Amino acid sequence: MRPDTPAENVDHPAEAARLERTAARYPEDAEALLLQAAAHLELAGDRPAATALYDRLLSSPDTLETPHLVRALKASNLWEYGHEAEARAIIDGVRAASPRDPAPWVIVAESLESHDELEAAQETFTEGVSLLLTDVPEPPYSTHPLLFGRHRVRRMLGVSHDEWDTLADSLHSSSVSLDELHDPKRVWSLGSDNPAELEAEISRLRAELGAFREALSRPFPVAVLHWPEGELAELVGSYASLAEEYPSHEEHLATIEGSLRELAASGTPNLGIVTGTVPSYEAFAASEGASPGDVDLLPQYATTLAARGRAVVWPPQRGASCWCGSGDSYASCHGDLGA
Repeated sequence: MRPDTPAENVDHPAEAARLERTAARYPEDAEALLLQAAAHLELAGDRPAATALYDRLLSSPDTLETPHLVRALKASNLWEYGHEAEARAIIDGVRAASPRDPAPWVIVAESLESHDELEAAQETFTEGVSLLLTDVPEPPYSTHPLLFGRHRVRRMLGVSHDEWDTLADSLHSSSVSLDELHDPKRVWSLGSDNPAELEAEISRLRAELGAFREALSRPFPVAVLHWPEGELAELVGSYASLAEEYPSHEEHLATIEGSLRELAASGTPNLGIVTGTVPSYEAFAASEGASPGDVDLLPQYATTLAARGRAVVWPPQRGASCWCGSGDSYASCHGDLGA
């Protein structure tokens, strides 16, 4: 949830204000946009203002998509500026609610971990893993941080590996193993007075985080526009000038996958897909004073959807469904290189 861009390269208060303005313009996306704004305020050091945004969301008359996540983020933020008792109460409430979303579990467990509550953090990670992954044939990508966080805390506690730790090891794709990555000696070396030890550890951390930071260096993904079959039929039926751009739905899907693979091959990071609807597109065209039949308006619409937090990451993670909506896994659908 939190932007990973270094503070010296971003005006976090200005970015938070921009996101709040965008949320006012697009209330249907307000939850995601205001959570991003709160993250920027936290990075700017204005934690009371971030709490105010969390409270604004929680007191909204609209039903939140991720209420437990909002509460977890609020608790984490509160604890960072001295409101420990309130934060603990919220964390207890999140755990008692047993959310089916892994993100709240990760946030509250990491909050406990960051305040040296390692036993409580391990219990929280384990509760989330047991709830979400028992009898699950392949852990969804969104649950990987739960397994990795649990592995890290247990490594710090010095306990032996169990089956969940073994699963975490099997899912970890970096050249640096989880055991090495979570070695307590690496953490202790950061407090060393030996410049050589510090320099070596910092170099390792930079190598591990470099690709991740590069992928997150853009404010929002480079997104390609996707039309579901029914929406595309309605779009072309209403605006005949777009028929040349979209000769068929099958070709449209193939073009999306091909374009994204070309972008990836050229080294473009942070790729995504946004899904359009005709009413949304027509409203966007009206706001721009343009005709929906204008082909040049399509990439602007895609960029606007991405800026509103509507993009999904491409390529989908291992085991995830294909972005096209077929219901098949990506690997057996548009991710099938042979096909």
